[in-house]
Amino acid sequence: MRRAAAVIGLLVLLFSPATAALAGGPFSNWSAVVVAGDFRAQSGGPTEAFDNARRDVSKALAAMGFETSAIQQFSVRPERYPADAPGRAEARAIYDALRTKAQTAKSGCLFYISTHGSPEGVILGQQLLRPHLLAAMLNDACPARPSVVVISACFSGVFIPPLQRPDRLILTAARPDRASFGCGESDTYPFFDACFLSAAPSAKDFATLGAGVQACVARKEKETGAEPASEPQIWVGPALRPMLPLYAFNRTQTKAP
Repeated sequence: MRRAAAVIGLLVLLFSPATAALAGGPFSNWSAVVVAGDFRAQSGGPTEAFDNARRDVSKALAAMGFETSAIQQFSVRPERYPADAPGRAEARAIYDALRTKAQTAKSGCLFYISTHGSPEGVILGQQLLRPHLLAAMLNDACPARPSVVVISACFSGVFIPPLQRPDRLILTAARPDRASFGCGESDTYPFFDACFLSAAPSAKDFATLGAGVQACVARKEKETGAEPASEPQIWVGPALRPMLPLYAFNRTQTKAP
């Protein structure tokens, strides 16, 4: 009886989602969406900062071990970027893409957006993507699996309470009551996205990446005199926290830009 139980336990372990993911890399069966939600700088003029972040964060995710074919990009000006072929950044299109890809890539989901924000939500083209709407989109499209949500925008800490789930990690560019920086016409990336990209190659998982981003943003703000400090936030669900060692980044591929 004990032997039979042991065999059953081994089979459960062998065919669990985490073990199956490890067979081809921990993120090989994840879906990912990366969004540039605006094209306007703080001045109102155009900026490439958000689309630069979209493009290069997607490359960084591939370097971490995400399948390139599973990373879907969205822009408010998709016609400007034929090489990347992003979809148009609209809530319905993003939700449909998440849900469709998650039907085949069932191990986990990642959502990343770089844009402007307010205490009510973040800019998504002509729309305002509110925290509870994003939570509903992700909960419905990616049920019963781990997820990572990264919000690069002013006041993005407002997203943490509605998005909290035991199996989710949330990383935001600012506290609920603080702006973030680096969204000018001449900026290559917002500060947070630049730090995400610079910290990614040496991070072992999303928790250490979040800590690296926090330290990097603090340095950049001090060096440039940007204040008050944005204080990027990281929250890790209790069910996901002990599992993070299973989701180590793949370092066999080309490093992120």
